[in-house]
Amino acid sequence: MAKKGKKRPAKNAWADHLTQKAKAMNYPARSVFKLQEIQKKFQILKKNDQVLDLGCAPGSWLLYAARQVGDKGQVFGIDLKKVDIDLPQNSQAIQDNILQLKETTFLSDKTKLDVVLSDMAPATTGRKDVDAFKSFELCNMALTTAQDFLKEGGRFVCKIFQGQDFKEFEKKVKARFKDCKIFKPESCRKQSKEIYIIAKGKK
Repeated sequence: MAKKGKKRPAKNAWADHLTQKAKAMNYPARSVFKLQEIQKKFQILKKNDQVLDLGCAPGSWLLYAARQVGDKGQVFGIDLKKVDIDLPQNSQAIQDNILQLKETTFLSDKTKLDVVLSDMAPATTGRKDVDAFKSFELCNMALTTAQDFLKEGGRFVCKIFQGQDFKEFEKKVKARFKDCKIFKPESCRKQSKEIYIIAKGKK
């Protein structure tokens, strides 16, 4: 029985076996397994790549991508939230807004990136139509960033909530990339409406 006056640590209601597995592997969140599945199926990340990770907090995708690209590759992350974990030498993260990305010096000399990753998600409201529209807006920001910073032939991974705007976004991606696939990793929660667009060969 807990002693009076002492609060028990808050339990994560979303925790599951993948949450524990990620922790055991020194990743801050279970989302790492989504990127791992994407990498296994599509080989998005390659040695020596220059990668931008949008919505990078708490840092699982940063860590995984940094390991995939190797010591001569680089991974840059940006998020409204601070990334508090220790990062390897070939990666860095800033606390900033994607909307101000062009105004920051963070990527001023990095206009020829190989990969743009976006695992961004809006703060959910519980209304699926509203959440899907907010996700659509974030995806448009991510696609604009990919258009601005990816080199020709570059690769793009973007999470989107399925809704009435999904097909419109898919059409936009297909217009800018030679190859576009839709993929839902097995590690996504069953009740989640999230899905990933995997695009290769920026035109």
